Amino acid sequence: MQYFLLGLKNFAKFSGRSRRKEYWMFVLFQLIFAIAAMLLDNLLGTTMGGVGGPGYIYMAYSFAMILPGLALAVRRMHDVNKSGLFLLVGLVPIIGGIWILILACTEGTRGPNQYGEDPKGQEVPAY
Repeated sequence: MQYFLLGLKNFAKFSGRSRRKEYWMFVLFQLIFAIAAMLLDNLLGTTMGGVGGPGYIYMAYSFAMILPGLALAVRRMHDVNKSGLFLLVGLVPIIGGIWILILACTEGTRGPNQYGEDPKGQEVPAY
């Protein structure tokens, strides 16, 4: 949970680097909260277009998570010594998404790189 909160705290920070653990824990909690929002939409009957469709709570949550998720993805690319613009490769059908997934799973550059210090040596604050 601390990594999710750290991602929200740095919601507009596009500089620096983020570890794999920070990135994937944020993705995990984002998925959990998205599923909870969908279930809540179904329970409250706030879905758009019938049962099982996206609802207002889910849509609000999704829009709120765009900027923090994008900032974290850019910092993750920085950790593997790639520009944040490299995320645009993900727009290439099939291969682009696979390549971004591989980079997100790759260990970061050891030591400092052009985007900052190695985040592996830093402590994650407990909230």
